Amino acid sequence: MKRFIITPRGVGILLLGAMLLGGSGLLFAGGSGEPQAEQGDQMMMTRTDDRRITIGSKIDTEGALLGTMMKLLLEQQGFQVVDRIQTGATSIVRGAIISGEIDVYPEYTGNGFYFFPDQTEAELWKDAQQAWQTVSRLDREQNDLVWLESAPANNTWAIAVRGDLAQEEGLSTLEDLAQYINAGGRFKIAASEEFVSSPAALPSFEEGYGFSLTDSQMLVLSGGNTTLTEQAAARGQEGVNAAMAYGTDGQLAALGLVVLKDTKKVQPVYEPAPVIRREVFEEYPEIAEILNPVFASLDLETLQSLNSAVSVEGRAVETVARDYLTEQGFLD
Repeated sequence: MKRFIITPRGVGILLLGAMLLGGSGLLFAGGSGEPQAEQGDQMMMTRTDDRRITIGSKIDTEGALLGTMMKLLLEQQGFQVVDRIQTGATSIVRGAIISGEIDVYPEYTGNGFYFFPDQTEAELWKDAQQAWQTVSRLDREQNDLVWLESAPANNTWAIAVRGDLAQEEGLSTLEDLAQYINAGGRFKIAASEEFVSSPAALPSFEEGYGFSLTDSQMLVLSGGNTTLTEQAAARGQEGVNAAMAYGTDGQLAALGLVVLKDTKKVQPVYEPAPVIRREVFEEYPEIAEILNPVFASLDLETLQSLNSAVSVEGRAVETVARDYLTEQGFLD
């Protein structure tokens, strides 16, 4: 099996990334959406008194949803928001905030292990509070980034199988799956390049549960959108009967897929939280009071429901975000 570049969860190869951070020498500026050439100390966005803030996010459904919630909340409080939501995959968004091209975006605590691989032990990332405390400390010390409160929802890597397979073979845990695969059971998973490459994803499942997949047991799709992998499993595309998934995916039940329990806890905890440049946070500390209560309200079931409204029901991201914030009293 060809193994691709090892990256933190959420990383992909995107044209947008090349445009945003690549060799073009261009930097997004202001609210116009037009690029400007980099010139010396203009690398960092100039802060002004117009309460302007640039929001980014990852390119998947949940990234867009969380980024849009942040946008609506800050606009209500008088901020002029520059919308860079769905900036790109993890490496692209990460580079953008460190360079000052965006000011705030939602990130996942478990990715701290891959941001700081030589400074932490793998086990601590499996505890939600330790993961948040560690990534918050290291990012502040090394990158001048501030982590706000995380949501109590673990959007971790998962493997989901078709409901008929789960029922016929009695599969409810990854230990069951390993036994089934090792006994020669028919299995084919739809996944992204990152899932089959990142040590946090498929390799960790294989090592932790004692099974190994061949090329013929994988349908590798470009990008990291679990909607595509889960739909492939639901349709049985090219013999697929399983899919890479995330813990907060909303379409799993609707597609008749069953998430297998990670009984050995081989996965880190991935709780989403706003990450903001310290310079911006010190200028506008009230942002914590605006965003923290909302993220505290986003438990696992709530995020699954909101994601489902977008990916299954086909509702617009901004409509779903606005309706939730209004119903919960966060938005007038």
